[in-house]
Amino acid sequence: MLSMKAKYGLRALLYLARQQNQEEPVLISELAEKEKIPKKFLELILLDLKNHGLLQSKKGKGGGYLLSRRPEAIKLGRVVRVLDGPIAPLPCASQTAYIPCDECEDEKTCGIRLVMKDVRDATAKILDGTSLADVLRRVEEASTQPAEALTYHI
Repeated sequence: MLSMKAKYGLRALLYLARQQNQEEPVLISELAEKEKIPKKFLELILLDLKNHGLLQSKKGKGGGYLLSRRPEAIKLGRVVRVLDGPIAPLPCASQTAYIPCDECEDEKTCGIRLVMKDVRDATAKILDGTSLADVLRRVEEASTQPAEALTYHI
């Protein structure tokens, strides 16, 4: 499950991706107001994203934040890992932060671990294969679809 930190971070990055054509930094106060994100929390999130090379900032008059790369080059998986840590639902299923379970007798045949590795792999495939630009395209497509097309029928 995504934390609020990751959700806010993704929303902030998507907002900045929509502003990318203007090539001017966006003020934290504008971003916080437009995306309804608590400003102090947003400051910490943006700093984290900057420290990991996803954002750049300008100080002083006309300052603020910009994406450090094109929206096509920023994958959701990277953002989630920066803000929330490993994607795996259990530490024993993680590739980057593996920790064995204390109660596990045979990790190789543990059914829970086997399934959680599949969950990790499927989630990583989607998040690592989806860029900010992909999300913006999907939003644009969804906004042009008639309401009936977005409804699921059972």
